[in-house]
Amino acid sequence: MTDLILASASPRRAEILRQIGVAFQIVPADIDETPMSQELPTDYVRRMAREKTQHVIDSIAGSSTVVLGADTSVVLGCKIYGKPKNQDEGMSMLADLSGKTHQVLTAVAMGNKQSCVLKLSATDVKFRDLDPEECLKYWKTGEPLDKAGGYAIQGMGAVFIEKISGSFSGVVGLPIEQTSQLLQTFNVPIWDL
Repeated sequence: MTDLILASASPRRAEILRQIGVAFQIVPADIDETPMSQELPTDYVRRMAREKTQHVIDSIAGSSTVVLGADTSVVLGCKIYGKPKNQDEGMSMLADLSGKTHQVLTAVAMGNKQSCVLKLSATDVKFRDLDPEECLKYWKTGEPLDKAGGYAIQGMGAVFIEKISGSFSGVVGLPIEQTSQLLQTFNVPIWDL
């Protein structure tokens, strides 16, 4: 059996792997996640997923170990919305997304000492018009603080969603379709309970 390491501290990514019966260990990748000047959102999430994976491969992975790294960004136009640093930033993000369709990009990289393969999931998410007062109430729940774009589709933020086109699990942080393809490529079993 191939050992799998999840290069992320995200409880949501861990839960998705458990959901499909994958055995893994967690070793978060501590890297600089600052976008480069003029970097396109798709290039950014791909680079982040690859760098997280490679960082863990380089630091601890043995020859039979496979590492999975992922990155999720909320994108409106060409602007990348990461995790809000404070209430003002969180409220601003929700105001920007209000009544609009944005994209959630999640790149998944899987690799070992020999190779690294990357896949990208792009999902369109349409927000209904949001009232500033409800955005403030939502902020006060604490949920938006560690979420890209300042909301959680799998949590209380689901009430903002009018329509989704694409991968729900990709918006949560780990697209099951692309991840299962990569697991198969690297002979990591699913449903292995």
